Amino acid sequence: MKVLVLYDSQYGNTHQIAQTIASQLSSPQEVSLKRPAELDRTQLAGLSLLVVGSPTQRFMATPALMAWLKDIPRDGLRDVPVATFDTRLTEQQIQETPVLKWFVRKSSYAAWWLAQRLKKKGGQLILPPEGFYVEGMEGPLLPGELERAGEWARKILAAVQMDLEAIETA
Repeated sequence: MKVLVLYDSQYGNTHQIAQTIASQLSSPQEVSLKRPAELDRTQLAGLSLLVVGSPTQRFMATPALMAWLKDIPRDGLRDVPVATFDTRLTEQQIQETPVLKWFVRKSSYAAWWLAQRLKKKGGQLILPPEGFYVEGMEGPLLPGELERAGEWARKILAAVQMDLEAIETA
C-alpha cells in the first residue's frame, strides 16, 4: 500500500501532527511525508491513500497547498481514498472573538476546504475532515493532540482496510 501524507506548516504544529499520522500509517505500508514544494505530481500515481493537512490561515488552507491541489488534473485522484486535517484555534478561542465566530460560520476551516478540493479531483473522502487544536495563533499544540492524531490515523487505516476488503469480496 502506497501512502502519501502531504502537509504545509507555518509554525511547526501541523508538521508535528503530520509526522504522528505518518508514523501510525507506516508499517507495513510505504509512507511518504512531503510538503507541496517537495512533491512531484508523478508521485500521485498508484496511491492507496492520500492524507492532506494544513494550518487554518484566514479560514483556508495555506496558499502553497491550495495552489498545488489546484494543479492536479480533474480526475487525477479518481477513487483514491483521501482524508484531511488542519490545525486551528479551539472553539472556545473562536467564541471569545466575535469576528472569528462570524468567519467560521461563513468559511469553515482548512480541512473542509481541502476535502472539497480533493473530492473535485476524484478523491473518495473516507472520514470527515479533522481539526487539531493549538493554543493561540502560533501554537503550541494543546496537550493530548498528538495522541488524538495517532488515534485518528488508526481510524484512517481501519477505513482503508475495510474499503479494500469490500472491493476484494465484491
